[in-house]
Amino acid sequence: MDIKKLQSIFAIGETVAVEFKRCGNGIESDTYETICSFLNRYGGDIFLGVENSGKVCGVPKNAVEDNIKNFITMISNPDVISPTVYLVPEILEYEGQTIIHIHVPPSSEVHSYKKIIYDRNNDADVKVTATNQIAALYIRKQKIFTEKKVYPYAKNEHLRFDLLPRIRQMAVNRNKDHPWKDMTDSELLQSAGLVSEDAETGKRGYNLAAIMLLGRDDIIFSTNPVYRTDALLRKVNFDRYDDRLIVQTNLIESYYLLLKFAEKHLWDKFYLEGDISVSLRNIIAREMLVNTLIHREFTSAHYAKFIIEKDRMFTENANRAVTGGVITPDNFDPTPKNPIIAAFFRNIGLADELGSGVRRLHHYVPKYSGKVPELIDGDIFRIIVPLDDNYSYDVEMDKKFGDVGEKFGEKFGENETQNKILSEMRENPTISAKSIAEKLGLTTRAIEKNIRALKDLGTVERVGGARGGRWVLSINKEQKL
Repeated sequence: MDIKKLQSIFAIGETVAVEFKRCGNGIESDTYETICSFLNRYGGDIFLGVENSGKVCGVPKNAVEDNIKNFITMISNPDVISPTVYLVPEILEYEGQTIIHIHVPPSSEVHSYKKIIYDRNNDADVKVTATNQIAALYIRKQKIFTEKKVYPYAKNEHLRFDLLPRIRQMAVNRNKDHPWKDMTDSELLQSAGLVSEDAETGKRGYNLAAIMLLGRDDIIFSTNPVYRTDALLRKVNFDRYDDRLIVQTNLIESYYLLLKFAEKHLWDKFYLEGDISVSLRNIIAREMLVNTLIHREFTSAHYAKFIIEKDRMFTENANRAVTGGVITPDNFDPTPKNPIIAAFFRNIGLADELGSGVRRLHHYVPKYSGKVPELIDGDIFRIIVPLDDNYSYDVEMDKKFGDVGEKFGEKFGENETQNKILSEMRENPTISAKSIAEKLGLTTRAIEKNIRALKDLGTVERVGGARGGRWVLSINKEQKL
């Protein structure tokens, strides 16, 4: 690990994947708790000889070898870490001090330290004792998709075949030559992957995806009694609610019920894309609702929520987390949670390609409320969209740029490259210099040089850090137009 990376880590401090520990003549037990929690979460890096503040105090040089030897003995002991792991500590020299770096990869197993399971929550190691928390850990470690679970006793009468004509039409509306158009009901269900075979028992039947997509309410309740989406409006009565909708029906009809709730309680602000009027409200609500319906972990007892408040709205649903942390268009690595259900929604036009929702939210939310959304990956996945009833994109553009607002990005840089950079920033306020460089076919160094010039002009400023920050365009009207 090089010095620059170490400096960056110590400056940022402890995170969900970084832990600092003081270390004298012995390694404390809380180090093994952290190893256990890293193994159970996303992995991480431990630095022995560093204070919580990030100040390097070092490990006594005469104790380094013994500490490493004892460490390896401990993690190889099944009475300490179970299942045991193989880790190789690395000795580093930093500013005249000796530190020990331990990289902990994520594990496919659930581990315990002295028979206690630990998990990582932000920068803390927490004991996992509740049954549902332990179950969530095992779900996260599974390499299977729970939507594929077979229910051999589910029959045709348990499904809403009356929805299939509508579903065919939706597929054809998306693609006039869609193969579902000429399939029988049975062929359609087979084609959509809603019939599976249990590899262990050999039994064949409708799977959980079929039941969640097309099941009647009674079969959904009997197979998944904790499934529901709770929609709440809290603008006046914060302790309870001003309006409420509990949705426990199939995913297709759930989407339309929840969308109606959003349309009832959110402003549909005027916005032109080119010369076509589009509904920002419906675009944003669609992405939020589709995500919470199709990417949730259905075996979890956590109720999904869609809540509208005065200054924000948000969704949350149980999730099988992959990386954790804040998701942006630049760091997002699309991972399907329920690929059969997601593909079904794409076929009927209610979802687009994997990962498009992140880009669309970051594109349209600033136009709807003037702020950027937050997408937080964890055991509970959250999408938070700021709200501002008084914000209008057109009015703000008029205030900033007058009648040249629509031509922004053509006149406010000192050269063509800077104008293109401004256009990209306006399109995506969270875009990185590297992504701009890739789009414009230039080097990152050239883009960074032009961004510095734009900052000096007062044309643009960066709010927040490299991760999770955004560009704010603040054109000075005294500049030559």
